[in-house]
Amino acid sequence: MKNILTKYAELLVHYCMEVKPGDRLYVNSTMLAEPLIREVYRTALQAGAAVDVDMDFREKNRILINEGSAFAQQHVSPAYRQAMSEYEAYLFIKAPFNLREDNGLNPDNGALRREALKPMQQEYFRRSATRALKRNFCLFPTDAGAQEAGMSLEEYQHFVYNACRLYDDNPMESWLSVRRNQQQIVDLLNSRENIRYVGEGIDIRFSTQGRVWINSDGQTNMPSGEVYTSPVEDSVNGVIHFTHPCIYGGQEVEGVTLWVKDGYVEKWEAKRGLEVLDSVLQTEGARRFGEAAVGTNYRINRFTKNILFDEKIGGTVHMALGQSYLQTGGKNQSAVHWDMIADMKNGGMIYADDEKIYENGNFLFLDTNSLLG
Repeated sequence: MKNILTKYAELLVHYCMEVKPGDRLYVNSTMLAEPLIREVYRTALQAGAAVDVDMDFREKNRILINEGSAFAQQHVSPAYRQAMSEYEAYLFIKAPFNLREDNGLNPDNGALRREALKPMQQEYFRRSATRALKRNFCLFPTDAGAQEAGMSLEEYQHFVYNACRLYDDNPMESWLSVRRNQQQIVDLLNSRENIRYVGEGIDIRFSTQGRVWINSDGQTNMPSGEVYTSPVEDSVNGVIHFTHPCIYGGQEVEGVTLWVKDGYVEKWEAKRGLEVLDSVLQTEGARRFGEAAVGTNYRINRFTKNILFDEKIGGTVHMALGQSYLQTGGKNQSAVHWDMIADMKNGGMIYADDEKIYENGNFLFLDTNSLLG
């Protein structure tokens, strides 16, 4: 019987990234993820790929930003540069030592570093939008992640692997089933042009005319379970309150409410962490929305302070300030992409062209059990 990490690696290599003979795969993670990296390496080689691995050590980025020269900040690894511009596949395995490692970084050096990496990020967005770069973000459970989620490591491992459907007999077939069921949602939404979210502290409208709703079926994120688009930039109007804490750079902002007119956030408040929200909203492009989405992974039923999981919580919606997705037709550009989550299970509704299609965390035309699996 295959162990759980072998099943994880096979899912990542064969389903998520569809690695083929002759592909070049670039893997980035930390040394804590070595057990999973080893299985990914083996599986990708067996698939006929060449594999390069970049493993970070404890506080690597902190040392660079706080102690490196301007020359060091502006240096970009040739291997990373080539991977983003030429390789066929990229896997990022989040496996944190300490989720607060990057608090209190030198702001000037940080700005230099972000500017140096910007061309590679733009190349990444361009190539991943067409799957010229088959990318996937996933997670290897560590003590830091478990502590942040309020779980023991063993409990957290079970949570992560269950959300990824790794306990199913055939995880790939399970995700293909998710794809088929979510396609029903996407097909309906792509036939409509005006969307309205309504709930406690929420009444917000936006247009998706000329935009595309995407079926996020685990290929670009593992786990996934959401449908998303980029709203027409100047079409968003209304108010939205986010019930879950909004986390940016490891900093929590609670009780966020945004008032929006013609796509622009005109007013905002937060019960805690307002100074973080104030700061981020000064970033170019951060006062317009780059994403609107609905979470559909009902195996994710608790908030863990990890956006890879939290934005997929079944029965929630989220909207992201900042950078749009090219594959949806979005045009907003920003160094920020900040997902903010609202629970819809207590009376929340979604209307599409004035027809109610969703209530209390469920699509009215779809059996939620088909998404739970």
